[in-house]
Amino acid sequence: MRIGVDVGGTNTDAVAVSGNDVVGWAKATTTPEVTEGIVTAVRMLLDGHGLSPDAIGSVMIGTTHFTNALVEGRRLVPTAVVRLGLPATKGLPPFIDWPERLRAVLGDHVYLCHGGHEFDGRLISPIDHEELRAAARDIASKGVRSVAVASVFSPVDASLEFEAQEVLRDEVPGLDISLSSEIGRLGLLERENAAIVNACLRPLAERTVAGLVAALVELGLDCPLHVSQNDGTLMSADFARRYPVATFASGPTNSMRGAAFLSGVRDGVVIDVGGTTSDIGVLVNGFPREASTAVSVAGVRTNFRMPDVLSLGLGGGSLVRSDCGQSDCGQSDRVTVGPDSVGYELAEKALVFGGKELTATDVATAAGMADIGDRAATANLDPALVRNAVESIQVMLAETVEQMKTSANPVPVVVVGGGGVLVRDGLAGASETIRPEHFSVASAIGAAIAQVGAETERVYSMAEMTRDEAMERARAVTAQRAVDAGADAATVEITDVDEIPLTYLPSNAIRIRVKAIGDLAAADGTSHTGTDI
Repeated sequence: MRIGVDVGGTNTDAVAVSGNDVVGWAKATTTPEVTEGIVTAVRMLLDGHGLSPDAIGSVMIGTTHFTNALVEGRRLVPTAVVRLGLPATKGLPPFIDWPERLRAVLGDHVYLCHGGHEFDGRLISPIDHEELRAAARDIASKGVRSVAVASVFSPVDASLEFEAQEVLRDEVPGLDISLSSEIGRLGLLERENAAIVNACLRPLAERTVAGLVAALVELGLDCPLHVSQNDGTLMSADFARRYPVATFASGPTNSMRGAAFLSGVRDGVVIDVGGTTSDIGVLVNGFPREASTAVSVAGVRTNFRMPDVLSLGLGGGSLVRSDCGQSDCGQSDRVTVGPDSVGYELAEKALVFGGKELTATDVATAAGMADIGDRAATANLDPALVRNAVESIQVMLAETVEQMKTSANPVPVVVVGGGGVLVRDGLAGASETIRPEHFSVASAIGAAIAQVGAETERVYSMAEMTRDEAMERARAVTAQRAVDAGADAATVEITDVDEIPLTYLPSNAIRIRVKAIGDLAAADGTSHTGTDI
């Protein structure tokens, strides 16, 4: 049996899954110290459904902890950036496109050093060990322990980044180093930014993972811990310590994977309605469609894999306002829903819970779309106001679905999340509107049923090898990375290969992106399977 946990802004959900069956679920309020909410939710799940800790084979946790830390600019550590590129790249130094508030937190610890490659694999300049040793000594003198290393065109040849890592650690043992070639894709600034973000979060990742492991011990669970990645797959706890950026946007991806599992839809649109926002994404063969462009996180442009998701300021706690008040509306009176919300205070401030704020949950209850709280508290709402608000919600969602579709043809729309009651059947642009069983805890289910995945993207020169050799090498590297992330080697499969000939390069280079997925390796060497998605 597997337990999936989703730590949301309002609630922490825990779900027990055995094979394709949802055994039970529980909700607890998310706490400032996330492990407390996790312990509460899992204990409620175990006790409420009579489950023995011995029956649990693994625990999967999806959390926005690291994303929130970057957005808030809190719990980040000062980070040094070592860029290998001189005499090139001086015109655009590291941090040039960062928000000032984040630059102030991380510090202006920038070291431009010799090294890097041209786009065809030729050296820009040899690496200078003494230059790197001097940088390491200066980094240590400032008390900085986290370092991001980025070399020009390291996806073509990452050897200089690994060499620099050895020199830096030889000079200052214990430095916590993140390499851009292991995190981002082509594009120096975005890849470097991704490495910097990863480096500044690694101490927090160490503490968070340690806290999650301690939570399992407190619950009496003697089983492996895995953390959700942002492509709908899992990674081991040790992998999460090294690559916390891989958790970014794991909440929406878990919801989409859970939606695919619960509904059986492999290609369609998923609407995940929460308390404050709705996330709309596209399923392709049961997995979230990836964003094809650089993604900005907290104002920082990065190019590691992220789901293609649009967030809409609409949720169960969204405030409803009208030109006419609540009791005397006409058909033409303007009604707005969101983007401001009561959020986690919904249970205190909404009309149906005895509060005084008119929320989307209230109008959904008044319209008979939901049975939440005290419906009598909405009896005095003007019917025209309710109709206008409900119609406004449907229009907002339908327009966002149209933005995400790649054709004008209707597609299946799967509705999940605690606020899923806001979506009316027959949504415009949908061939069918599906609200599956257990839709309110789809994100935790997505975490529970996930497999382990890995992705690599490299440029290979055809002057050094054949195309088949390059493909074989890319597949082998990706498969090994999946095993390192916690997959059972015997079950690893290559699920996606993109090959782009770079015809403008003199060496007839090709850019190869490979994705691999495998079943979760159990502590006893077997694999955890049992899902059809």
